[in-house]
Amino acid sequence: MQNIDGQIPVKKLRDLLNPLLVPLLAIFTAMVAGGIIIAIVGGNPFAAYWGLVQGSFGSAAALSETAVWATPYIFAGLAVAVAFKGGLFNIGAEGQLAFGAVMAALIGYALPGWLHIDLPAYIHIPLTVGLGMLAGAIWAAIPGALKAYTGGHEVINTIMMNYIALNITSFLLNGPMRDPDPLNLSARTPEIAASARIPTIFPDLRVHWGFVLALLVAVIIWWLLWKTTMGFEIRTVGANPDAAKYAGINVKRTIVITMAISGALAGLAGAIEVTALNYRHELGFSVGYGFDSIAIALLGKTNPFGVVLAAILFGAMRNGGTRMQFMTQIPVDIISVIQGLILLFVAADAIIRFIYRIRVREERVVLTRGWGG
Repeated sequence: MQNIDGQIPVKKLRDLLNPLLVPLLAIFTAMVAGGIIIAIVGGNPFAAYWGLVQGSFGSAAALSETAVWATPYIFAGLAVAVAFKGGLFNIGAEGQLAFGAVMAALIGYALPGWLHIDLPAYIHIPLTVGLGMLAGAIWAAIPGALKAYTGGHEVINTIMMNYIALNITSFLLNGPMRDPDPLNLSARTPEIAASARIPTIFPDLRVHWGFVLALLVAVIIWWLLWKTTMGFEIRTVGANPDAAKYAGINVKRTIVITMAISGALAGLAGAIEVTALNYRHELGFSVGYGFDSIAIALLGKTNPFGVVLAAILFGAMRNGGTRMQFMTQIPVDIISVIQGLILLFVAADAIIRFIYRIRVREERVVLTRGWGG
């Protein structure tokens, strides 16, 4: 009985912690390497990292800003993670996020005028956010359909779709959707109506209910992937499409659905930034979110809860970078270097295993299956 009572919990704890070991060691190793770089450029690594912690978590305002930064990262990271679970590599989150933001801005400022009525918030907010999600879902479903029915590689197609989306967005913000205010000198839309705005949680802080929604969506995505038939089909197709087809799963439909869900999450990231934070869409506000989300999904091992933790880490690094620079006078670009090192060590986990002499049994992430796969 002692063996059972003592060893089973230990085994469960070990099974729980094993998937976290490599990412945590990757973060630690990247911080050490980043500290060496900071010392080389003439900074104090301890002061730099202390400034980073203070800027990210040292006050209520810092915590609020970290949550604000983390919110789009959670949505976009979940978008990439869902695609990974289906064996797809969605590099198009940047464009899907931009289209979600454009649609949300359009519905946010133009819909009351089109209908000639003042919409209540409980109708206007869901319409604004929902149509932003739909825009992202449609934009992602296109390369998904090309992958499923023509064998077109989703990596190439989503990259090209990024260029198309970002250039269309630039045209709209400089043309038909440009803010007509004569004092406006930038490419941006008019402000959305008050009825389309998601409120803040606390009156004196910028953290908004979109952060709470992001945490809720992470739980929903976990439930979808591990507790539903659709999630089982997505994971089966991601693990082995031939076996999935033999088992009676419609592989082509599942690929399109997976990409559509991924795009909807990316579109949601853009819609929330418009409705809860910026109250308009401004050109370039989201540059890098879609690409950072790839690193976040990898660091989180494509697990929704891991993605949340990775997104908070990246949000903290983005938020605390200014304080770190103020305290040490080193370039804030060091943050990007550290993020790159984290991604390097997570992606090339054999390096971490070699350095620390560990063996970790974990689920393998299928990034892509090659052209026509």
